[in-house]
Amino acid sequence: MRRVKITKRTIFLKDDVVAIIEKVVTPYGNGAKVDCMKEYIGKRAYIVIVK
Repeated sequence: MRRVKITKRTIFLKDDVVAIIEKVVTPYGNGAKVDCMKEYIGKRAYIVIVK
């Protein structure tokens, strides 16, 4: 079951989480990308943008 709850300064994700990865967004052509390990190809990902 997927559940996302966002309140002031808090985010709550309830899902079958395998890993949490923190990376820096890098430029890629006219856009941007976030690299992750090859084993996660085809998996759903959450990207949270912070200041």
